[in-house]
Amino acid sequence: MLTAKQHELLLFIQRRLEESGISPSFEEMKEALDLKSKSGVHRLISALEERGFIRRLPNRARALEVLRQPEDRTASLRQAANDTGSSASVVGKVATAPRAAPSPANDVIEIPLHGRIAAGVPIEALEDSRVLPVPAALLGAGEHYALEVSGDSMVEAGIFDGDYALVRRTDTARDGEIVVALVRDEEATLKYLRRENGMIRLDPANASYDPQFFRPDEVKVQGKLAGLLRRYH
Repeated sequence: MLTAKQHELLLFIQRRLEESGISPSFEEMKEALDLKSKSGVHRLISALEERGFIRRLPNRARALEVLRQPEDRTASLRQAANDTGSSASVVGKVATAPRAAPSPANDVIEIPLHGRIAAGVPIEALEDSRVLPVPAALLGAGEHYALEVSGDSMVEAGIFDGDYALVRRTDTARDGEIVVALVRDEEATLKYLRRENGMIRLDPANASYDPQFFRPDEVKVQGKLAGLLRRYH
């Protein structure tokens, strides 16, 4: 049994998903329910989640999915169908009344942001707990993280200082792919990876820089470039 506010919020979320496929923001929910603070929205969301009416989609901003409707709304839909007066009309009403909500178009995913990575001379890869919101369309399958690019050695590949490299975690790569390479277990760099005469060659995309050569045991692939995110100030 839902409280009046829980019921109102659930219907508001469902209506917004049906209209646009996007969950309302907490600010929009606060205003719609005439609440004084977002903490009240958080409590209502938690209560609906505990009762199995909604669920939060992991690693996504503003991502809510309605799992089921209150019994009174389901009953009212059935009653509306029964009130149409003929079996043919009833079939048509039942088929169209509970319009299926589109899959939530919450296309922003938060991925870990692990400090700055050199696109020039290798620097130590920093680890921290920040996250970066990224459009899901920029990412494919697999686990991803982001690194902020520092330097200009990849400019001819369209990768500039201050860009965010979106990286898919993997420990393998083919020749010619842009990878995050961990050098001697302490420094990371973003470069083209190639194998040459039993050595690993890390190539820049800037004629001002020379390739770097390492023994295979000195280089570990930490991921492959999946996309770029650029902010304009």
